[in-house]
Amino acid sequence: MGDIARDSDVNELGSPPRFDYGQKVRSRKTVRNDGTFSGREIGDILVKKGDIGYVTSIGTFLQQFYIYGVDFVAHGYRVGMKGRELEAVEPVPETATDGVAP
Repeated sequence: MGDIARDSDVNELGSPPRFDYGQKVRSRKTVRNDGTFSGREIGDILVKKGDIGYVTSIGTFLQQFYIYGVDFVAHGYRVGMKGRELEAVEPVPETATDGVAP
């Protein structure tokens, strides 16, 4: 068996989230169900590398990482992903960061 990747020395919460609500993102890797996605078998592919989605929520995990809820519209569901598993497709929308109503 391979080694388990551990990130015990990484804490993203000292910085603002890398992505913002509504931002268009692309998956940098294939994501399989680890048992936390209801209605799918463990090991089923949920997201393929290159799939496009939109950030719909930002939470935290283990007081260490930001977890982005990404709505993959083409699949019809949302998947929680770490920032390192995503890349921006477009810059953050102007209205999402300026705090001023249009």
